[in-house]
Parts: sequence; C-alpha cells; structure tokens
Amino acid sequence: MTPHAAASGHLPFFITPPDGTDVLMSIAAVTLVGAVLLTGVLFLTLHSLPERMAHKGQKLQFEIVAVLCLLALFTHTHIFWVAALLLAFVDLPDFLSPLNRIARASETVAGLPPPPAPAETAPVAPAPASAPASKTEA
Repeated sequence: MTPHAAASGHLPFFITPPDGTDVLMSIAAVTLVGAVLLTGVLFLTLHSLPERMAHKGQKLQFEIVAVLCLLALFTHTHIFWVAALLLAFVDLPDFLSPLNRIARASETVAGLPPPPAPAETAPVAPAPASAPASKTEA
C-alpha cells in the first residue's frame, strides 16, 4: 500500500495503516486497566491496615477499629481512619480483670457464696461410626 502523496516520507511507528491493529492503543488500554486494579488493591490494603494491626489485640478494640474503618470507607471522612489507626497502635489496659477480682473479694468478705464457674464448652467429638453388623447365613 502506498502512502498518500501529501504524506511525509517517514511516519512514526505509532501511525497504523488503515487495516492494521493500533498497538499503542492496546498497550495503553492494558496499562490503564492494570494501573486501576493496582491502585484499587493498594488503596484497600492501606485502608485495612488498622484492622490488621488491631486483630492481635483485644476483641473490643478490634471491633471499634473495624467500625471506624468502615465509616471512613463509606463516608470518605479521613479522620475516622486516622482515629482507627491511632487506636490500633494503642494497647488498651485491662480494666475488667481487676474489677472482677474486687467484686469476688467483696463477696467473700460479705460471706456470700461464690458464683458458679462458667461452664466451659468442650468441643463435641463426632460419634464413632459403628460398622454394620455382618449377617452370616447358615
């Protein structure tokens, strides 16, 4: 195919012939899709950072951090995410154990019977499968 008479003698590589594939546009489309996916993964990984950090801590702290992260995700209010990150970094002290010990000691001093121990649930093992009885015919 011969170029038009008004066209220059040397055309750049990204100029495609009328019946050819536009390689530059295909590369740009793949790069755009890859960049959007990579940006989304990076955003969600960074967004879940406080939750992953608080997962090692107490259950209540983890739940508060998770709620703050969800609020930050859906409202686009960044102060919730910053608060979740700061809360994930801080180890909350255990106030409940000393208060329970004080309550038990007060009950003992008052002469009240101790409360029943909470029943621990043991994992239930499945019943062993019994082999079917073999019938022997005489």
